[in-house]
Amino acid sequence: MATDRPLALVTGASRGIGAAVAAALAPTHDLLLGGRDDAALAAVATRLGDRALPWPVDLTDPVALAGATERIDELDVLVHSAGVGMLGTVAELDVDTWRRQFEVNVVAVAELTRLLLPALRATRGSVVTVNSGAGLAARPGWGSYAASKFALRAFTDALRGEEPALRVCSVHPGRVDTDMQRAVVAHEGGEYDAARYLRPESVAAAVLAAVTASRDAHLTEIVVRPSG
Repeated sequence: MATDRPLALVTGASRGIGAAVAAALAPTHDLLLGGRDDAALAAVATRLGDRALPWPVDLTDPVALAGATERIDELDVLVHSAGVGMLGTVAELDVDTWRRQFEVNVVAVAELTRLLLPALRATRGSVVTVNSGAGLAARPGWGSYAASKFALRAFTDALRGEEPALRVCSVHPGRVDTDMQRAVVAHEGGEYDAARYLRPESVAAAVLAAVTASRDAHLTEIVVRPSG
């Protein structure tokens, strides 16, 4: 994709916040849409036009990830939106759940960033991690998920200090109207009411603000809460 527009890679772009972020960036950026669902990525790409290309890869497969990134020489924006949210108490969750949660929410983010650092340095680009309110405070029953999001915040803080030429932002939304939120409410035994939650587009607006801020401004952390 050789154009005069900046290039952005958005993970988790097949639905929810990731798809909303891609739509927010589409007017000004060429896009690589990361995810594992080829059909869903193709549908998003069709909606966004020929400046958006599916980028299907399993982020937890280091060999596949290395192959998928090797031809990206310059990258202006990297948005980490992919993630999993598996809830349960410390007594309930087994070691495989803990490992899977950290593998997706932390290790994959770190490895993809590492592989793309030369491309990001080439443009003095931006990295945005879509974190969570759980990355700021942990609640009972959210221990594993919150621990992974605390770790993601630590990674983001370290990256910001290590790469001063890059702009690195951590976005912490409250509850968002997504498929993941429906699963969370079902787990909690509640009744789902979309009006109580943030729209994915509202979180995408925060990501866009971090990416498009003037060069004298570095938005390092953005917290977004439902207004109701």
